[in-house]
Amino acid sequence: MLLLEVVVTCMNSHLQQTRKQSVVPLTVMGDAGMEPNISPPDNAAQQDSLFSMTDVFLISLITGLFTYWFFFRKKKEEVPDLPKIQSVAPPVRDSSFIEKMKKTGRNIVVFYGSQTGTAEEFANRLSKDAHRYGLRGMAADPEEYDLSDLSRLSEIDKSLAVFCMATYGEGDPTDNAQDFYDWLQEADADLSGLRFAVFGLGNKTYEHFNAMGKYVDKRLEELGAQRIFELGLGDDDGNLEEDFITWREQFWPAVCEHFGVEATGEESSIRQYELVVHTDVNMNKVYTGEMGRLKSYENQKPPFDAKNPFLAQVMENRKLNEGGERHLMHLELDISNSKIRYESGDHVAVYPANDSSLVSQIGEILGTDLDTIMSLNNLDEESNKKHPFPCPTSYRTALTYYLDITNPPRTNVLYELAQYATDAGEQERLRKMASSAAEGKALYLSWVVEARRNILAILQDMPSLRPPIDHLCELLPRLQARYYSIASSSKVHPNAIHICAVTVEYETKTGRLNKGVATNWLKSKVPGENRSSSLVPMYVRKSQFRLPFKPSTPVIMIGPGTGIAPFIGFIQERAWLKQQGKEVGDTVLYYGCRREREDYLYREELARFHQEGVLTQLNVAFSRDQAEKVYVQHLLKKNKENIWKLVNEGNAHIYVCGDARNMARDVQNTFYEIVAEFGNMSQPQAVDYVKKLMTKGRYSLDVWS
Repeated sequence: MLLLEVVVTCMNSHLQQTRKQSVVPLTVMGDAGMEPNISPPDNAAQQDSLFSMTDVFLISLITGLFTYWFFFRKKKEEVPDLPKIQSVAPPVRDSSFIEKMKKTGRNIVVFYGSQTGTAEEFANRLSKDAHRYGLRGMAADPEEYDLSDLSRLSEIDKSLAVFCMATYGEGDPTDNAQDFYDWLQEADADLSGLRFAVFGLGNKTYEHFNAMGKYVDKRLEELGAQRIFELGLGDDDGNLEEDFITWREQFWPAVCEHFGVEATGEESSIRQYELVVHTDVNMNKVYTGEMGRLKSYENQKPPFDAKNPFLAQVMENRKLNEGGERHLMHLELDISNSKIRYESGDHVAVYPANDSSLVSQIGEILGTDLDTIMSLNNLDEESNKKHPFPCPTSYRTALTYYLDITNPPRTNVLYELAQYATDAGEQERLRKMASSAAEGKALYLSWVVEARRNILAILQDMPSLRPPIDHLCELLPRLQARYYSIASSSKVHPNAIHICAVTVEYETKTGRLNKGVATNWLKSKVPGENRSSSLVPMYVRKSQFRLPFKPSTPVIMIGPGTGIAPFIGFIQERAWLKQQGKEVGDTVLYYGCRREREDYLYREELARFHQEGVLTQLNVAFSRDQAEKVYVQHLLKKNKENIWKLVNEGNAHIYVCGDARNMARDVQNTFYEIVAEFGNMSQPQAVDYVKKLMTKGRYSLDVWS
């Protein structure tokens, strides 16, 4: 560019000099161009000729230089772009599980779709099993990889893809499997070289039992993949651990037969992480309960999600019930300045903390200084999961915020711990419970599951069992977030999220008092002067449980107990819409509780909404206020004609929230009966009618077991 400017300057200088020396000839020359009959003087012709040649030369030079500069400039500008192009490539390579398997010598990949951590735990167990057969496995989060690479898995000898897929909500994929699910729906890939097996995790009390596992199994086969073992269906309403063990003990022999391999020996304990104790560490580098980024609780930055929860202040925590043994509560979380948005029907997830007394007892029984700062580092340097939980941290922090110490441990934990029991009888008992033998399964069911023995209870009841605390921390599953249906409308409460919950507390068969982790932790969150003690790490999970798009559409809401929660939000929103001048359709509520004077939740609020006409019908069943128990389904039958009219003529939307095991099923059966009677249909036709309502989004469930 500078060269061009110099040339142009020279040309201008030359032209100016020429003009000064031959103004007249230039004028004549100009005229001569117009009138060729005029003959210019000889000296003018010579100067004109000289100028033209110089001019042509300069113009040619400039044109050449400009052309050269133009292409030279393009190249100079493109150079910085080259690293950008190259920088895009590494993530693509990193997201290829095929390349990673080749690099690390793996031939089995176990993908997991996990919402609460169980499917991930099963995937890790299967990947560890592989070494017993001369194979090498790796557990993988489908969210971190490009699953279209499944078509390339045949490039690896004796390769196999296993899928441990949990079903969330009403037949939905888990959050981390959503992209994989979307890809399966849209993919037209040829997976003819892929060998696979699927184990599904579900709950039979839900309408769409194991929908995700069934879909993945079916869809992979449709795309040409070869199933080497039958679909496993685990039922969390029964004994999920036993279902998994039963499937697993038949799965590996099928793998051996397919690949022509044999077990290399007995199952052995292999540590996945190594302990590093930090004696001299900067405490600013130590995790104190954060879920993701270090110091994220001190320096909060949106957006907020599962890996970056928002610390919400508890503004209100009041008891809802007037009597009885239970404690039902209403909490209000302040989300001001968080940029968190929610809709009526969404869920709020909270990260609880374990009871400090339980944590201290584990430390005492193992003779450990819980304030020791340590890290557990993955021995597999290629693994994406460097630590089982955020490290470095203290044992106290790990046992308080990161690890599940209240649920009965699974059989793999008992197997690994058995080696530390110095009493032969206790060691044998632990190994038996971890075995696949019928006697062992029965013992595990009765002594651990039904007795609700957590890890502390097991340590207390087996005096010779004193494992190293670092191995125990490696084995225990992660403490999971708890989900609650939001009991408010963002139209009315844009800066707050309301929770309705009941504290869980019960006596076990061993006489111990077990307490629900999250509900008892929330109960202690009382607003006051000590701000830090009333903070709740939380985020919002979107739901399909939504009010109709048109406010004029009637709604029928059925929610006994704390199942009332989302409907408080729904009613608030319908009241707000009415205030905005919108036409709001019938808003009908069927609510149930034990006794009117004991646990009638939100009594005053519901009465006011009913009085104002927002709540068209308020039907309440008090199950224990009379000799014969009355539930919400009984009130539905009582008002069956009105129900049918709203559904059939008014195109009403039906919502059910609460217990999946009994209430939701009984309510659904009641709708079958109403449809069959007033729609003049057979039982199968009535069932099909209700199923179609579900498909159309006119019959929605938000249930738990």
